[in-house]
Formats: sequence, structure tokens, C-alpha cells
Amino acid sequence: RRSSGVPGDHESGSAVADFAMVAGLLSLLFVAVFQLGLALHIRNTLISCASEGARYGARADATPQDGVARASQLIRASLPSRYADNVSAEDATVNGIAVVRVRIVAPLPVLGPLGPDRVLSIQARAFSERQ
Repeated sequence: RRSSGVPGDHESGSAVADFAMVAGLLSLLFVAVFQLGLALHIRNTLISCASEGARYGARADATPQDGVARASQLIRASLPSRYADNVSAEDATVNGIAVVRVRIVAPLPVLGPLGPDRVLSIQARAFSERQ
């Protein structure tokens, strides 16, 4: 085989291999960051819905079950309905103060919106107005 005498000629075609390796790595990094963002979005949405449900259930003219209905309604409006399958509420006492506690147990999104069920647990409390 003859050398053409051009410097760097022995690296001919290496740009294609470099692009393939870097593109694969960047694609994997993009998917990982996107998945993390999706998981945080779902977690923050569930926290917001649980808080609103607790506040709604803590009103003087409402019951904790009204808070469950409100939280479930908000979850179904913003996320797939399977995230609203396990919502519960109860009256509780924290340091002698009556509160309403809303608890949401939902799947943790690992691959897109899919993931293991009952892994993500969210709780929110609000002071009860019925004191």
C-alpha cells in the first residue's frame, strides 16, 4: 500500500466513527436528562395536587374525602389517570393541631411514563378549619 504523502491521511474515515460514538453518547445523555425532567415534573405535579386536596379537605364545610376527590380530579386533569388510582386522606393531629393529611401513592416513571407501581409516595397536610 502506498502512502499519498498527505499528513493525516492514515486517519481517513475516522470522522464517521467519531460521529457515531459521540452521537450515541449524546443521545443517551439526552434521554437520561429528559427522563429525569419527566420524573421531576410528575413528582411536582403530584405534590401540588396533594397540597390542593389537603387544603380543600381541610375547609370547614368539607371532609377529607372531598380532598381525595379534588386531588384525584386535579391529577386526572394533568397526568394519566393511573396516577390517581391510590389517593387517600385522613384527619390527623400534629403537635396538638388538627390537620387533614392527603397521601398519594403513584408509579415512578422510569421509562417514559411507565415504571414500577406504588413507589412514589407523596403526603400533604393542611390545618383543619373544623377546630
